[in-house]
Amino acid sequence: MLAVLVAMIGIMPPLGLAGVPGTAFAQPPTPPPPPNPTNGDLQQSKATVAQRAAAVASLTSRLAGLDAKVDDLHLQLTAQQEVANQALVDMQSAQAAADAASRKAADARIATAAAGSAIDNARAQLDAFLVAQFQNGPDTGPLGLLTSATGPQDLIDRAGLANVVAAQQQQALDSMERARVAKANADSLARAAEDDARAEADRATRAKTAADGAVATVQAQTRAQIAQLQQVQAQRDDVNRQLGAAEAADAGLRDQRARFLTWQQQQAEAEAARQRAAAAAAAARVAQAAPSGGPARAPVRASGSVATVIDRAMSQLGVQYAWGGGTRSGPSRGIRDGGVADSYGDYNRIGFDCSGLMIYAFGGVGISLPHYSGYQYTSGQQVPVSQRRPGDMLFYAEGGAIGHVALYIGDGRMIEAPYSGSAVRVVPMRYGGLMPYVTRML
Repeated sequence: MLAVLVAMIGIMPPLGLAGVPGTAFAQPPTPPPPPNPTNGDLQQSKATVAQRAAAVASLTSRLAGLDAKVDDLHLQLTAQQEVANQALVDMQSAQAAADAASRKAADARIATAAAGSAIDNARAQLDAFLVAQFQNGPDTGPLGLLTSATGPQDLIDRAGLANVVAAQQQQALDSMERARVAKANADSLARAAEDDARAEADRATRAKTAADGAVATVQAQTRAQIAQLQQVQAQRDDVNRQLGAAEAADAGLRDQRARFLTWQQQQAEAEAARQRAAAAAAAARVAQAAPSGGPARAPVRASGSVATVIDRAMSQLGVQYAWGGGTRSGPSRGIRDGGVADSYGDYNRIGFDCSGLMIYAFGGVGISLPHYSGYQYTSGQQVPVSQRRPGDMLFYAEGGAIGHVALYIGDGRMIEAPYSGSAVRVVPMRYGGLMPYVTRML
């Protein structure tokens, strides 16, 4: 409530109802502002405070933005370094695979060379055997040995010799065939190993190229971002110096501002006291009027009926808001709404909501209103808002649906029960969301 009253200082005209008898409020003299050497000094001080405050706010906002940018740069650098690490690991893995393939190819080449040597040896042995056979003539062959035998025993001996010769010939042929197969296998393994080595070497080359490119990119980006970071840090240091200078310059004005705030607080307290006095006076006048309890009576259209309505509303200044609260007899316990009002405990509060305050205010002159602002809007004569007068109800809508009502009391002011957590108050008339018509009951 106090914050609202402070905001009203300097923008609200003195409380009072133009043209409404019996509702003028006594206005004590306004205390003078804190003394200053001259009016010119006061104006210059006020302008300087405003300028310094704006500069400090701007610099503080800029510092926040620079801090966020520094954090972003650090995160980007970290992420790019990880990309470079991945590329280096990939390159090392590919290089290791290529080295292993090269070793395998080298082993295969050794095996191929060994197989070739075995073939050469087998061929040499076969060639030697064939040369010997040729040089010894046909008699040294198996048939020659048998046909030239001189007797049975010589035939047996010659048959054994023929078997040996044939076995040696077959052994030489078998050795050469095995050597050929071994060489063919070794050649195949060598070619496969060389293909693997070339593939792994190609992969290693591509990985290294990619790694080199990634590292170069990261290094370039890192250098650029480090330069930008240094620039941002330099700007931040400069902003800090400017902020320090602004705070130092403002230090000399704080005493004047403190005195002004003290004076403003005193004004707010005086305004609150005036509202309490107004509420008490209105309550006294309401008490002197006919009681509003019991059956509703016919509406009173006398000249004082508007004052009665306003007095009844003003007598409730400071009463807490309670959603669903308010009757013809006064404040009542709120009800649950399953949401915001429940979170404030309105169902355990004795008070008014906006339409409940209107029910109480108009109940004093025998007018019954429904407990819903939307229905209250069509309960009386609708008059263009430009033709409003004290005692008219003001309505506010959002999205085309009426959601709030207040009572106009004159001089551009209204009394309302605004929302959960607040209290009945007098405020300047608001125009945002205001319906084009007021509702006139009297």
